[in-house]
Amino acid sequence: MNTNKTYRLVLLGAPGAGKGTQAERLTEKYSVPQISTGVILRAAIEAGTDLGKKVKELIENGKLVPDEDVVAIVGQRIAEKDCENGFILDGFPRTIPQAEALDRLLDENGTALDAVLSIEVKDEDIVTRMSGRRVCKKCGASYHVVYKRPKNGNLCDNCGTELVSREDDKVEVVMGRLEAYHKQTAPLKDYYAAKGLLVTVQGREELADTSAAVDEALKNL
Repeated sequence: MNTNKTYRLVLLGAPGAGKGTQAERLTEKYSVPQISTGVILRAAIEAGTDLGKKVKELIENGKLVPDEDVVAIVGQRIAEKDCENGFILDGFPRTIPQAEALDRLLDENGTALDAVLSIEVKDEDIVTRMSGRRVCKKCGASYHVVYKRPKNGNLCDNCGTELVSREDDKVEVVMGRLEAYHKQTAPLKDYYAAKGLLVTVQGREELADTSAAVDEALKNL
């Protein structure tokens, strides 16, 4: 689906709140790229690059990657031609300093965010959700054994590669990631609210209900 409207959006929400799923859907709807730092970093780990080696242990233990590495990755990505008409940022920024760095990057590119969409889900529901999440080893596409099942068993719809449960979806790691989110990332809601950019959507049990709430929120911008 293609529409005349494009967006430069940041998606906020705790790990497992559904940011990635909504980002994929909005990318298709508005024909703008999804920029997921998690996917970029996991690809680096798979390839065994210097950056991949550096962040592998951090990611597997639910810790955050240093700002300078993430900011450099995002800066390179949003400067590419396919981002000229918009993009969906999924997983960045995670901290106030990253948000300030993003503001500078966008200002240097002569553009700005249209909105910051925060998907709100209770911690206990997130722990349940994460245990059922599966990702493609090759392309990074995300699925869920209940909410977004692949069409062909345990294989990716996009490339046919086997789906796996990530190390950072284990319960003890999820709890650590939630603690880091509330301490370091949740304050971004106040940061963007002060700029008049924050839009809050309650995550629902059914994917279609969350999607409808997201579409309504964007329509009302």
